[in-house]
Amino acid sequence: MPDYSKALSIVEQAEDEPKEEGSGGSIERDAVLSRLATEKKLSLIKAWEDNEKTKTENKALKKLSAIAAWENSRKAAVEAELKRKEVCYSFTVVASYQVMLNLSKLHVQEDLGKQKAEFTEKVKNKIVLLHKTAEEKRAIVAARHGEEMLRAEELATNHRATGLVPNKFLGCFGT
Repeated sequence: MPDYSKALSIVEQAEDEPKEEGSGGSIERDAVLSRLATEKKLSLIKAWEDNEKTKTENKALKKLSAIAAWENSRKAAVEAELKRKEVCYSFTVVASYQVMLNLSKLHVQEDLGKQKAEFTEKVKNKIVLLHKTAEEKRAIVAARHGEEMLRAEELATNHRATGLVPNKFLGCFGT
């Protein structure tokens, strides 16, 4: 039979200061419960603040991606128009050679080259204008995002100061 006496050891517990029963036990309990209630409110307020900030962040990212998609689609449309016009200019060169036999080929090429350069410049200006408009929209979204983040922080600070839990936190659970 194995010897289990070595495995057991007796540990004496040092007694803390003996408490007198009935001398503040309920006061301590009330203080602990009050502290727990305050911590619960603060954690709910913090969760609400994080939720509001996340919603604001998601909304801003969604708007920024919509602006980027708008800019890319408009830019693609303008560039497609440029390609279409380049094809038209190349057909015009061939037709001009055949129709205008009395003018020199060099003169026709210069005129068409000027027209093509002017149109290309207009298209580049349109692209720059699109980019500028998109940047303005991005700046507006960034400013609005900053305002909403500050608003959420101010409301959370106000809730912490008053001790009131925000109304719309997990409304489906009835907090």
